[in-house]
Amino acid sequence: MKKMIGILLLATFTLPVLAESPEEKGLRIAQAADARDTGWKDQTANMIMTLRNRSGEESIRKIRTKSLEQKGDGDKSLSLFDEPADIKGTAMLTFSHGLKPDDQWLYLPALKRVKRISSRNKSGPFMGSEFAFEDLGSQEIEKYSYKYLKEEACGKGWKCHVLERTPAYKHSGYSKQVAWLDAREYRPVKIDYYDRKGSKLKTLTWKGYKTYGNFWRADEMFMQNHLTGKSTTLKWANYKLNTGLGDGDFNKNALARLR
Repeated sequence: MKKMIGILLLATFTLPVLAESPEEKGLRIAQAADARDTGWKDQTANMIMTLRNRSGEESIRKIRTKSLEQKGDGDKSLSLFDEPADIKGTAMLTFSHGLKPDDQWLYLPALKRVKRISSRNKSGPFMGSEFAFEDLGSQEIEKYSYKYLKEEACGKGWKCHVLERTPAYKHSGYSKQVAWLDAREYRPVKIDYYDRKGSKLKTLTWKGYKTYGNFWRADEMFMQNHLTGKSTTLKWANYKLNTGLGDGDFNKNALARLR
């Protein structure tokens, strides 16, 4: 009798897992990844952005970045360009949200004015790079619907969860994204971006993860545009977390005065 009760209890606890739909599993894994990267409070880092055209010619930009974690909303981020001289002082400020359109402002020193980025223009390129404006905001869970596709090997004996995520917000330049997350640490490894016609447009890959406190950060992000042959590499350095930044450090009215 005890054996029969044990079998019944085992069935009771395993049936919900067996019945989990691909959509439910995809959402659960996305939530787990988000939870793993919660609690860093704020972050500063330096970045070198390298733009390459189809012929391999390069142009380099040096950028300082700041980010502020928000509770109950998307994060805030600020990018300030230091080089080259012709764009020095350019600043990009992003207030990320869920389904509500992100708020984004771009200060252009040549025009001496702050330009608000329209929600209808989020698929446009950021400062000539292969990153779109919509790629720069924090990736809030509610921005997408999810579907679990498979688990597969993704190098050096470790496995990845492969998820399909579909933008739930308006005016996205993508019909869908396919994301690889390593199954142990839930770090992003690769994302394929598909354009509005369903063709694979770009691929973003992460390399060189290191831990900073309890959080993983990549040394390099590489975006390849499959249609144009252009690419953008972001190389990160000098990560510092929990430095004491606050809302006052992310003021759109101060963009023109940043140095």
